[in-house]
Amino acid sequence: MARLQLSIAFQPNLRNRAVLDGAIPVEGVELVPSFLHPAETFWRQLKHAEFDVSELSLSSYLIALDHGEAEFTGVPVFTSRRLFHTDILVRDGAGIDAPEDLVGKRIGIPEYQQTGAVWVRAALQHEFGVSPGQVEWWMGRSRDLSHAAATGSGFPAGVTVRHLAAGDDLGSMILRGDLDALGMYVRGTMVDRASADLEHDPRVRRLFPDPVAEGIRYIAKTGIYPINHILVVRRSLVERHPWLPQNLYDAFVESKRAGESELRTDAADYVAAGAMTIAAGDPMPYGFRANAHVLDALRQHSLEQGLTTRLIGFDEIFAPAMLDL
Repeated sequence: MARLQLSIAFQPNLRNRAVLDGAIPVEGVELVPSFLHPAETFWRQLKHAEFDVSELSLSSYLIALDHGEAEFTGVPVFTSRRLFHTDILVRDGAGIDAPEDLVGKRIGIPEYQQTGAVWVRAALQHEFGVSPGQVEWWMGRSRDLSHAAATGSGFPAGVTVRHLAAGDDLGSMILRGDLDALGMYVRGTMVDRASADLEHDPRVRRLFPDPVAEGIRYIAKTGIYPINHILVVRRSLVERHPWLPQNLYDAFVESKRAGESELRTDAADYVAAGAMTIAAGDPMPYGFRANAHVLDALRQHSLEQGLTTRLIGFDEIFAPAMLDL
């Protein structure tokens, strides 16, 4: 019997590499991979639905569901997590020594609706009392290449969001003094114009001098290790092949297990290292049940921040059988 050939778009990492390179097969499936930066994958999926399977921005996926326009359904494989607020960068001399000092400041982000930005705003509001309407947001992505344009989204009432001038970028703006902080910083992608290496520029520093300590504090208090990306599969394929989500899930679980020992010694993944010091068992589990509290927090934040108009149901997010995992 011929295997189902599916296009898949992913950025390889230690958790998914064995599936993408074919070392761990998906039963009944032949994958044709494209190795892309997530920012490019997300825009192409949200705008054109180019790939049968991909990772996808969880926030933008919720927005597409809210609009009734999601061509994909979710599988509880969460390919990226990060404590995004611990990565906030501030300009030296901007008068920002604590999160509370961000009130009234100009903060750059690649995309207002992206999942990482949702988590940043949620942490600032619920941990430090800085609400989204108390700062001025500057969005780095152009209107045409934004996820907002791809999902037909606008900006919520009560917040100020400004677009950069054509040819400008977030890195250049903060170095010139036109921004006070960066809630997130992405460079060198199809949709992100920034190129400056801010990690090694003395004019920019982290808001949290010890991001690992802040990450551990946050997880210990909230129990949340923020989810960023979700695995999705074309809805029409699932309707024709109901076995497909489970087979994808099983393969990605096995791939994650195969890369786990290497992941635990990867010094670059400092967030995972910090989380592992306080999390019992697996700090980055797949499956719905182990992640329901994190997913619930994100859908609540999406509604609270005006990105969605209602609380998106879990039965909308996932293929039906996935809720049992």
